[in-house]
Amino acid sequence: MSGKFEIMNMDMQVGKTLKIKGKIAEDADGFVINLGQGTDKLALHFNPRFGESSIVCNSRDGNSWGKEQRDSHMCFSQGSEVKLTVTFEEDGFKVKLPDGHQLTFPNRLGHRHLSYLSVHGGFNIISFKLEEC
Repeated sequence: MSGKFEIMNMDMQVGKTLKIKGKIAEDADGFVINLGQGTDKLALHFNPRFGESSIVCNSRDGNSWGKEQRDSHMCFSQGSEVKLTVTFEEDGFKVKLPDGHQLTFPNRLGHRHLSYLSVHGGFNIISFKLEEC
């Protein structure tokens, strides 16, 4: 699948892990994975940016973005196939990167259930699975 991948009725609760496998486009500037309760209620905005050699995480509540959290552990490369997992815990998210490195991001909005997933930018979904931790 290419372009924007979007699910509006996902059932991701605290204690579940989302596994995503995909291919990064050869010409990608970066890509975005959003988890939340809608486009304006994002508990996790995960955004690797190749031009900045940085992974930016953030949250969004209405029209307001939170403070960016940046990590310089860029293990993604254009044209590569990758797997990553996002574990939803009560106090935050644990994102396991393809090389095993783990990022954590707080659950700033206090959600216990997430129904929205979108993936866009230069990332083509091959498969995804939601499972218990």
